[in-house]
Amino acid sequence: MNKKKLVVFSGAGMSAESGIQTFRDTGGLWEQYNVEDVATYNAWIKNEALVLDFYNQRRKQIMQAQPNEAHKMVAALAKDFDVQVITQNIDDLHERAGSKKVLHLHGEIMKGRSTANADLIYDLKSWEIKQGDTCALGSQIRPHIVWFGEPVPEMENAILLAQEAAIFIIIGTSLNVYPAANLIHEVPHHVPKFLIDPGEFSLSSVPHLTIIKTTAVEGMKKLQQQLKKYL
Repeated sequence: MNKKKLVVFSGAGMSAESGIQTFRDTGGLWEQYNVEDVATYNAWIKNEALVLDFYNQRRKQIMQAQPNEAHKMVAALAKDFDVQVITQNIDDLHERAGSKKVLHLHGEIMKGRSTANADLIYDLKSWEIKQGDTCALGSQIRPHIVWFGEPVPEMENAILLAQEAAIFIIIGTSLNVYPAANLIHEVPHHVPKFLIDPGEFSLSSVPHLTIIKTTAVEGMKKLQQQLKKYL
């Protein structure tokens, strides 16, 4: 029996309950740092040490964090559905919770890559990338992150997955970061869509959308009941 394809699109609110600091909310990282100073290619050229330190500190925090109940509930959906996760998050909490198919739109903080060849990607064993850590070509390793202003290599794959969804669930994203925010508009008209987030949204034009205005964990608890009718 073929399982229905259930696509989960997650953002920063998914990991907030694991203690991972969000970027855009009040008190978030972008109030403490200027994007231009730590999350652009120009920042890397201008102050490599500062950029490395910023992501080293994020990596250390993520390594100490644990998947929350929402991550685990998403992973558990694989018992009944063909689950594909698309995430804006750079952490590995979906994987650690047990999700097998995870597409990272904005990169993966637990990986580094060559500055000379973007195809040379390395799993990191510790929280730190140091100046002088080099790839096989002798070039400095940078965080494997999509910085502001850089193309999003996985966007086309994410669009294809959204178009194939039989159920589409959005968790913990403001839908303010483009091009990722456009994904909801790629989902077929007739497909049931669910949005779990406590924020305010103007999505009246999106058909078959149920909004659950709460946090990721509470929202997933409520959604579990609603999903039973699609089995």
